Amino acid sequence: MNKTEIRKKYKALRKELSSETIEIQSLKLANLLIGMPIWDKTYFHLFLPIEEQKEINTEFILHVLAGRDKDVVLSKTHFDSGTLSHFLLTDQTRIQKNAWNIPEPVDGIEVPVSKIDVVFVPLLAFDLQGHRVGYGKGFYDRFLAQCKPETVTIGLSLFEAIPKIEDTNPTDIKLDYCLTPNQIYDFS
Repeated sequence: MNKTEIRKKYKALRKELSSETIEIQSLKLANLLIGMPIWDKTYFHLFLPIEEQKEINTEFILHVLAGRDKDVVLSKTHFDSGTLSHFLLTDQTRIQKNAWNIPEPVDGIEVPVSKIDVVFVPLLAFDLQGHRVGYGKGFYDRFLAQCKPETVTIGLSLFEAIPKIEDTNPTDIKLDYCLTPNQIYDFS
């Protein structure tokens, strides 16, 4: 399947999921995360879910990171430039949904991309080679291209891998890992 077909299929599959199913699957995914070889890192970039898109509830991951005393970084989306800026999550961070219902920090302490050690990557689907399909705007591909080579990228998916995404291109950044509620896929 190509990216357009995959987006259509996985958006439809997500629509069928109940809130309860998403909560259960998100918790299972966060529990698997505990066994990953990433806990020597400091700065963890996390996305907050777009509830209307039935994304993974990353609150469970946030609790794991807080329990391990990790610095959490959130992004603010700049649709005019197609870029993201990154802010440290603190007790003073104000979160607000933008025009596309993406929860993001209003302002705060900006964190340079060079400090980010681990990035949790949103996606609709991924394949057995570590390629992913997102919403198609390229925000994360541009962001990941700026990260240092040793930055660990971890896709988060409610669904298992598909065999192959037919129309990948050179600007697509492959994942190091992908987590599903049932499995850790290692592409590193």
